[in-house]
Amino acid sequence: MIEVYAYATPNSVKVPIALEELGLDYSLHPVNVKQGAQKLERFRTLNPNGKVPVLVDISPSGERLALSESAAILVYLAERQQALLPSSGRERARVFEQLFFHASAVSPSFGNAGFFTKLAAEPQPLAQQRFSAEAKRVTELLDGLLADRPFVAGDDYSIADIAHFGWYWRRAFAGVALDAYPNLSRWYASVEQRPAVQRAMARVEALAAA
Repeated sequence: MIEVYAYATPNSVKVPIALEELGLDYSLHPVNVKQGAQKLERFRTLNPNGKVPVLVDISPSGERLALSESAAILVYLAERQQALLPSSGRERARVFEQLFFHASAVSPSFGNAGFFTKLAAEPQPLAQQRFSAEAKRVTELLDGLLADRPFVAGDDYSIADIAHFGWYWRRAFAGVALDAYPNLSRWYASVEQRPAVQRAMARVEALAAA
């Protein structure tokens, strides 16, 4: 049995996408981050860091694994099902390269660009400029990377694509548009139209109305 605690956020959507792609059944539980539900004690028993998403995998014997951090969850699911992640070699290394690039560059730049532009209590022009420029820079890097490959880690769709898709799905928050990035636009459209991605987006969007 798999349970997912999430909301309609860039990091949350990655987990249902992976589960849908892998054909795994799961229950989706809303954690309304706009109301601070991620800070409540009952949620922090699952993730002391107080962030979504969290995956809980319960084995037939009743053993429970509560796992946080979207990239770690993606790796866990891919290895569990032997899919969406090469088993060895350069191809596997390229997937991890993109996962780490996402976690260290794309996600923080997008999150901070949106925060300082839209949510900060007082204007902070230097922070706005810094993180908006960084969001643009990493987007340009990905666009260049995708000029000679169909997916971010090479010829095959992988959990690296799922990781990047989350923030480009919510790119408006960071003030990023895809108009000037033809390769990234092509990649985004190809991922967005996948049936599993469509199903996951619909389920996650519904959490905001729960």
